[in-house]
Amino acid sequence: MDFNLSEEQHAIQEMARAFAAEQLAPHAAAWDADCTFPVEALRKAAALGMAGILVGEEHGGSALGRRESALIFEELSAGCTSTAAFLSIHNMVGWMIDRFGDDRQRARFLPKMMTMETVASYCLTEPGSGSDAAALKTRAAPDNRDYTLNGSKAFISGGGVSDLYAVMARTGGDGAAGISCILVEKDAPGLSFGAQEKKMGWRSQPTAAVIFEDCRTPLANRLGGEGEGFRIAMAGLDGGRINIAACSIGTARAALQAARDYMAERRQFGRRLADFQALQFRLADMATELDAARLMTWRAAASLDAGDPDATMHCAMAKRFATDVGFRVCNEALQLHGGYGYLQDFPLERHVRDVRVHQILEGTNEIMRLIIARRLLAQ
Repeated sequence: MDFNLSEEQHAIQEMARAFAAEQLAPHAAAWDADCTFPVEALRKAAALGMAGILVGEEHGGSALGRRESALIFEELSAGCTSTAAFLSIHNMVGWMIDRFGDDRQRARFLPKMMTMETVASYCLTEPGSGSDAAALKTRAAPDNRDYTLNGSKAFISGGGVSDLYAVMARTGGDGAAGISCILVEKDAPGLSFGAQEKKMGWRSQPTAAVIFEDCRTPLANRLGGEGEGFRIAMAGLDGGRINIAACSIGTARAALQAARDYMAERRQFGRRLADFQALQFRLADMATELDAARLMTWRAAASLDAGDPDATMHCAMAKRFATDVGFRVCNEALQLHGGYGYLQDFPLERHVRDVRVHQILEGTNEIMRLIIARRLLAQ
């Protein structure tokens, strides 16, 4: 087991770190305050290969592995959590098309996704089915040429803005086996969107309901076979969980660095905060937990790339641990700033707001525990 990065991985990490410092961090507070979706910044990231990290080179992707993806999203999230997380979702859809699509679908959709001329969203959650994803109600009825979709999806990142939606819809009976994955384009007749949600965090990305009212999309836009959609959706989420774990680590790392710098400058009772042993111990625990989360995330990435039978469990473990640690570290960093941490003049309150949702999305951390327990008890 080698914990060192290769020369190529170091270069990828430095590229993402420099991009985050130059293109994301200086604007993150303004994007958050104004709910600005930074499309041009995302397209600049795409120009550096970060819109198709796992996609093959044939259609313009970077053809990298899961560890490289984790390195990239840790760095990007240190600059702007919300924007990095949106790019992770776009990458997830691109990987799904590359992995499960046919030659025509890959050639049609992927090149423009790699430049983010086409922006993509992932549509699984519904108003009545969150953690119980296999109970979804959106239905796609086929005829000779098209599917007609009816139903709605909730909390969709990119809803109303994205150009392409990977939709899990019911084409068969109840349960997971009746679900297919269908690509719906923004100009599809019968597709509409709810109002933009007003969120606690992730404010630089739009979020809205996606609504299907006799929405027609070609049969040729189905990824994989009928009934394979739930498996495709879950495969996408394995990688998504690694990326959201990395996003939590990146944000928490930025918060930890801010707390360390603040403790070195702030004086109380005639001493620097950094000279109080109790606060030193808190900083040490934050750094230790963060490093453990990073190593667990890297193990999950290696496991998924290797096709390990326990890869789904490893991804769930990494997601559960890293997102809990990420929130805890950000919250502790805010506390170490005292009242200043609560002000928008400092980034800590934004970090706390942004990482909180990581414990909910890509499967709640309660569902992560369920995945882990089922695997352990099945052995």
